[in-house]
Amino acid sequence: MPESGGGDRAQRAHIPTTRAGAEAEDRQVPHGDAGALSVDPAAPQVTAPAGLPDPVSLPGAAAKAARRTGLLVTLVLGGLTALPPLSMDMYLPALPAVTDSLSAPAATIQLTLTACLAGMALGQLVVGPMSDRWGRRTPLLLGMVVYVLATAICALAPTAELLIGFRLLQGLAGAAGIVIARAVVRDLYDGVEMARFFSTLMLISGVAPIIAPLIGGQVLRVTDWRGIFVVLTGVGIALTLVVWKWLHETLPPAARHTGGVTDALRTMRGLLADRVFTGYMVAGGLAFAVLFAYIAASPFVVQEIYGASPQTFSLLFGLNSIGLIVVGQINGKLLVGRFRLDKVLGFGLAVIVLAAVALLLMTTGVFGEVGLVPVAAGLFVLMSAMGLAMPNTNAQALMRTKHAAGSASALLGTSSFLIGAIASPLVGIAGEDTAVPMAVVQVVCAVAAVGCFLLLCRPWQRAGREAGGL
Repeated sequence: MPESGGGDRAQRAHIPTTRAGAEAEDRQVPHGDAGALSVDPAAPQVTAPAGLPDPVSLPGAAAKAARRTGLLVTLVLGGLTALPPLSMDMYLPALPAVTDSLSAPAATIQLTLTACLAGMALGQLVVGPMSDRWGRRTPLLLGMVVYVLATAICALAPTAELLIGFRLLQGLAGAAGIVIARAVVRDLYDGVEMARFFSTLMLISGVAPIIAPLIGGQVLRVTDWRGIFVVLTGVGIALTLVVWKWLHETLPPAARHTGGVTDALRTMRGLLADRVFTGYMVAGGLAFAVLFAYIAASPFVVQEIYGASPQTFSLLFGLNSIGLIVVGQINGKLLVGRFRLDKVLGFGLAVIVLAAVALLLMTTGVFGEVGLVPVAAGLFVLMSAMGLAMPNTNAQALMRTKHAAGSASALLGTSSFLIGAIASPLVGIAGEDTAVPMAVVQVVCAVAAVGCFLLLCRPWQRAGREAGGL
């Protein structure tokens, strides 16, 4: 299958690289090659979990080491991408309780979600270029340590204002795991294999939204909302130790950027000048906003409007996450490699639009008074379709950059979290007694995502060039 992320050569040529990075490209092990897993001299040079030579073609001992190391790296990267949904979703069942405990209105407590999202967005702009200059490992470990400290302080926050502030710091530090996990995937993979690995990461990180609200609901049975942050602190400590012990450097010194802030800004400006990269970035960010409109509003919609318990909400949230995981695996195992990524992405965005429109019609009373089951069904379809949209926007965008994976990953993450941070408080603008604002935000963002995909990425033009051998 032709590489779906391909664009014309002129669009790629603008992305600036340092001389050392350009020379290193010729010396680097190609993406997906057996030696690309680790550049730590003490680490075994074995295969990564996907996109690499089949372990069965290696000698017995080497094949076993390949499988073990590949699985370990997959789990570590999955843990890093799972940390943000853990930080967000474990806290969701507690939102009404936090509102009562801190004597603050619902709109103010929803700002704790917005602050965390904004921190994750801004933090990626800093950590991404840092990882291109100093490697992936050091910025990641630093971010994880700060995340642990900020999360522990959140458990002690006496007011809503302080909780918002420390949630912002938590997001800033947690951004390291998000952006560097994507950059490591770009270090190791290319083309269709990268799209498949993103689907694998979705399987692992998708477990977090399933178990997080369940854990949060159970924690609330034995303690208050502060106990949730205590649990998150323990998770952060465990993941920091795992990263320190088992995740080796994937960006060799010769391939790192040597410039300072000016060089990093020039690189990002070059990436944003690529119309197709920007199209995938914005379309992915708008799809992410649909998701976070659901995350911010669903605790109040399900519990306050439809009268469900925190445990019922957690179960419904987990069911939606299962849908996302299953569709993500269908994407990685069955669709990628058989269909062009743009076709799969376009289909996923279309389903999201249809589900969002259906939710808007239900919440505005077009179908009369509907109960929880139809609304939950609409949310399930919407969430499941994210399994086609999110991995493919990331893969298509990152295929267009090779020398600046950290900066490109930072732009992808920052746009997603900033758009999500803007969308989140809008869902509560009319109060806690209506789900219409949630549905309106979802429809607007979903339609805008389709528009960006069609107008900026222009998939039909690129398909024609591929068919013509260009």
